[in-house]
Amino acid sequence: MNGCVIATFRCNAKCHMCNIWQHPTSPEEELPIELYQKLPSGLGRVNLTGGEPMLRDDIEEIVRILYDKAKLVEISTNGFYTERILSIAHAFPRVMFRVSLEGLPALNDRLRGTKHGFDHALRTMLGLIDSPASDIGFSVVICDKNADDLVSLYRLSAALGVELGNSVMHNSWYFHKQDNEVSDVGKAVRKEKEFIAALLSSSRRSLRLRIKDYLRAYFNVNILNHLQGNPNILSSCCAGEDLFFLDPWGNITPCNGSKDPWIMGNLREHTFNEIWTSQLAHDVRNMVRSCERSCAFIGTARFDMLRHPTRAITWIVRSKSRLRRGLEIEYQD
Repeated sequence: MNGCVIATFRCNAKCHMCNIWQHPTSPEEELPIELYQKLPSGLGRVNLTGGEPMLRDDIEEIVRILYDKAKLVEISTNGFYTERILSIAHAFPRVMFRVSLEGLPALNDRLRGTKHGFDHALRTMLGLIDSPASDIGFSVVICDKNADDLVSLYRLSAALGVELGNSVMHNSWYFHKQDNEVSDVGKAVRKEKEFIAALLSSSRRSLRLRIKDYLRAYFNVNILNHLQGNPNILSSCCAGEDLFFLDPWGNITPCNGSKDPWIMGNLREHTFNEIWTSQLAHDVRNMVRSCERSCAFIGTARFDMLRHPTRAITWIVRSKSRLRRGLEIEYQD
């Protein structure tokens, strides 16, 4: 089972596609450190996010707890708090880091509502490169406003020898947004196809990073469909089955993509197992099964690729072959 821990809704950025910063939690109402011990052991991958998780003074203690409970802890951060991030990287070398960027310097700072945001992100990444952390990279939320910079961000990441993770703009309870909209669909689709082609043409020296680029290209078919308003290519959604979210108040939910939070229970009141096996959790899973939002999140897509590896591998091999022959990639099975 994988999870996502939303440590806080406090944030020092004012991103155009996310209004979390308008609805901050106070430190007093956020889940106290001892209650994170109630999360189950033997977890697979846990993403620690926010808001900006580095705004919690006890973030290193939260990492320490998750580090013992999960095979892999991933931290999503905007990179402003370099010293705190590097302290975690040195103390917990198995933690992976994704530092958010929305474009090259001027565009990034405009879309994220920050001053010198790109500079902070790059300085943090350079520090991570020199740290014991081995799984590091940038991440970008794709939309038409930053589509022109996608391939450039990928080239920057490849030149530094780090990954470029990506998602796409969504509306949901988590982002406090219901009005995110791609205005120039044609440009977004065109640039997304160029990004997919760049991933498939990866020339990284690291075989591991090349393979991850190929798999990310396959995932981006979901992004492409989302931009076009088409259903995704996933066979099923694992939210609430193999994936849970923990919000700053202690609520357990299946995902962060629904219009309203589908709360299964609260860690302040029950054990995780009591919540996970409750009738309310059963009812929420039925809501997930009937959900038609067709999200494009890597958290659920990753499970689908693991369950159906042949489909992903076949598409990658076929698409790379078509690129070599100068043919257009086929994006539908």
